[in-house]
Amino acid sequence: MTTTHAPTQHAPEQHGSAATAPRPPRGPAATFALHLGGMAVAMLLGMLLLAPVATALAGAAGWDLAAAGPEAAALVMATTMTLGMAVWMVHRGHHLRAVGEMSAAMVLPFAVGLAPYWAGLVSAADALVAGHVLMLPAMAGTMLLRRSEYTGGHVHAPARTAAWRAVEAVAHRWPTLLALGLTFDSWLRPGIPPAWMLAVLGAEYLVIGAVRREFHRDRLLAAHVAGLVVYLGLAAVAATAPVAVAGPVVAAGWLLHVAWDVALHRADRVTWRWFAEACIVIDLVVGVTVLLSL
Repeated sequence: MTTTHAPTQHAPEQHGSAATAPRPPRGPAATFALHLGGMAVAMLLGMLLLAPVATALAGAAGWDLAAAGPEAAALVMATTMTLGMAVWMVHRGHHLRAVGEMSAAMVLPFAVGLAPYWAGLVSAADALVAGHVLMLPAMAGTMLLRRSEYTGGHVHAPARTAAWRAVEAVAHRWPTLLALGLTFDSWLRPGIPPAWMLAVLGAEYLVIGAVRREFHRDRLLAAHVAGLVVYLGLAAVAATAPVAVAGPVVAAGWLLHVAWDVALHRADRVTWRWFAEACIVIDLVVGVTVLLSL
């Protein structure tokens, strides 16, 4: 009796490629550096966004920060940078202990820098420079003391109290906080943005979607092209009409764009969710403050 053997099927040899090769894990040093870099960016954003808020609030209370001496400047810088860094750390899931330690590492260098100023050894400007120079080494030293906190893969820590859950919820809304900081000046000095910015509003999501390859000659692309046409028309009207007409047109364009932002945020299409969230706040604030300026 003849036995027939089925031919042996050999799986084709798979060669590693950029698309299929597993991504190598980051080493402890790279993870440490990314943690430090993220906190540095967060503290700079905190200072840039919150320092004008502090200056405006002090001015409203009749206090001129510029004439208050280096102590007031150091307090504002340390506080605004620490708040930005703390929000980022909470968003990343660090425990309250780590946030408190890092906050102390950012505030104490300013006290160290002011000590020789109080002793008459350095100028006020040098004291502030010393505070900034000492801050990064103090942060890195604090991170080295808690290496496991900053060199391993990090997951969001569970909230322990209602207050901490509230802080964590606020931290996760960092795009909203960023947008509020960027538009804070609009409440103090409301005005009418240039008409050409309406054209930018109409084109931004079309450009972002094209770069991210979100469009496939479907209705989504047609809707964004139609939106661009509408906003080009609004820009043309606002650029040529008298102020009495241009102002409401500009306000309507910014407020109408809020609906566009919300739709993309809910659909999680075309743009990044954080970008859409920030745009919702920015467009709403600008539209409302334009109406207030009228």
